[in-house]
Amino acid sequence: MPLLSLHSPVGDLSISEDEGAIVALDWGWGSEQIETDLLVRAREQLHEYFDGKRREFDLPLAPFGTPYRQRVWQALCKIPYGATRTYGELATIAGGSPRSVGTANGSNPIPIIIPCHRVLASNGIGGYSGGDGLDTKRALLQLETHYTPLTLTA
Repeated sequence: MPLLSLHSPVGDLSISEDEGAIVALDWGWGSEQIETDLLVRAREQLHEYFDGKRREFDLPLAPFGTPYRQRVWQALCKIPYGATRTYGELATIAGGSPRSVGTANGSNPIPIIIPCHRVLASNGIGGYSGGDGLDTKRALLQLETHYTPLTLTA
């Protein structure tokens, strides 16, 4: 499976492709780098995002997961740049409970591009399993709110 890594403000990231779609974004540097047109495009879009020049990703995505997780991840992709939603709000959209949304968020194989960092608990920031955990989530939210005011919805 082709993989390409990049340096970012939240640590090294590795993007994986399978059958013409992005299937994973992991923290860390991959041992074997294979450049494909899609992976180079994904790396460029991530650099633009971190530079504050990109608010939406334009990439084919194919995260592997259950139908429920797919619904949650699709709902995540609809949260605008600089905005947030609560786990409860996403449960209303995708079904399930705030806890099941949190589980789906935690298993998101393409974080940042599928913006699980934009989901907050009703009483605070909630959790984050990527990178350095909550420090990474705060950094991503700060990156986006530096350019657009943070919108909290109850």
